[in-house]
Amino acid sequence: QVQLVESGGGLVRPGGSLRLSCALSGGLFEQPVMAWFRQAPGKQREFVAKFDVVNSDPLYADAVKGRFTISTDNARRTLDLQMNNIQPEDTAVYYCKAIYLGIPYWGQGTRVTVSS
Repeated sequence: QVQLVESGGGLVRPGGSLRLSCALSGGLFEQPVMAWFRQAPGKQREFVAKFDVVNSDPLYADAVKGRFTISTDNARRTLDLQMNNIQPEDTAVYYCKAIYLGIPYWGQGTRVTVSS
């Protein structure tokens, strides 16, 4: 069993920054594969960022490449997303996903609203 809790969302002006964090609990038999997704109003949920499972390189959606940075803190068991130069099109609920023993788990999401 895995539980995910996202935090760090909020209201930000265009060009601003936010840091999202996903806290993992449970999942002690193997390291879950984790990623960030987002869902904008009226749109489908889409991939944002993750670490490649083979070589651990960070992978990003084209829309966020160069602006967002994914990182992990194994001691704290968190997956973080540093969001810089945030744009109105980044407005969405951001979700953390973990795959553990082949089962996907989702957090409840944290809302990011970009507005001037």
